[in-house]
Amino acid sequence: MTSYRAILPTELDRVTAWVVSEPVGSISAERYLAELAENMYRPEWTWIAEAGDRVVGRALWWGPKGSAEPVALDCLDVDPGVGDRAAVAAELIKAAVAGIAGPVQYAIKTNGGWRDDPVVSAAVGWRRAAAHAAGLTREVERLQFEWTPDAGVPSAAGRLRFAQASDEEFLKVFRRIAEGSLDAQTRANLAAKGPEATAREELDFYLRAPGERDWWRLACTEEGEVAGLAIPSATPYSVNVGYLGVVPEQRGRGYVDELLAEITRLHAAGGASRITATTDMGNTPMAAAFRRAGYRNTEIRINLSNG
Repeated sequence: MTSYRAILPTELDRVTAWVVSEPVGSISAERYLAELAENMYRPEWTWIAEAGDRVVGRALWWGPKGSAEPVALDCLDVDPGVGDRAAVAAELIKAAVAGIAGPVQYAIKTNGGWRDDPVVSAAVGWRRAAAHAAGLTREVERLQFEWTPDAGVPSAAGRLRFAQASDEEFLKVFRRIAEGSLDAQTRANLAAKGPEATAREELDFYLRAPGERDWWRLACTEEGEVAGLAIPSATPYSVNVGYLGVVPEQRGRGYVDELLAEITRLHAAGGASRITATTDMGNTPMAAAFRRAGYRNTEIRINLSNG
């Protein structure tokens, strides 16, 4: 019989001793322990499946330093010897989610073309099936990009003027950009909550992010009309392209390249050795803009969530 529980602080070695044998994103013992010290992993957020006295599965949940609850499942592993790995993994997820009030997500990290590689496809397949069975049924495939200095710093085209602005001004532009967005999460939020709540949620998210508020820029044309916004931001691991968008009436003029260039220049001027970015697989215009700006695709993230 298999049981599921969070570990005790004295049982860290039962998690860190796990040997990863599949070609999907995982968490090393060194990273787990380092971030445990930063309170981003915690024993009470670290779940195991046990068969007798043997650990046959683990689920490592992550949250920001000051968070009361975890927000993301970072790593899911089940011993192939248990038989139905998806079933054990689903119960492992359910056990943790039962005690979490807010929405959570799980990102399966892999390489491009994973569907064509039987080994990688199988590794993704049972994890994906487990997440769906546990209620993480909203699925979006996303492209992870990365810029490094060898790609070169883009020059300013000069068609847009960038300036700081108030939260209320950014809120208005967030609301306008949401109209006709190709981003799956934005579209889902619009349908469920409407434009005002969607814009407010975006603003609040980036205000809480580790990036500096002074980095944010509103973009206007030479005639003084609002064209969009550019929000350089950060994660606990690196600076990133937080958010950029063009208002509906200004789309189709290539402004996305200038917004992305502005974010890249700001981070590069701050000495960034790496800038990360993500976009939905279906947002082909944004993916093309990243590639034009010298960002390279480093992985695929299959994001599964319950809200």
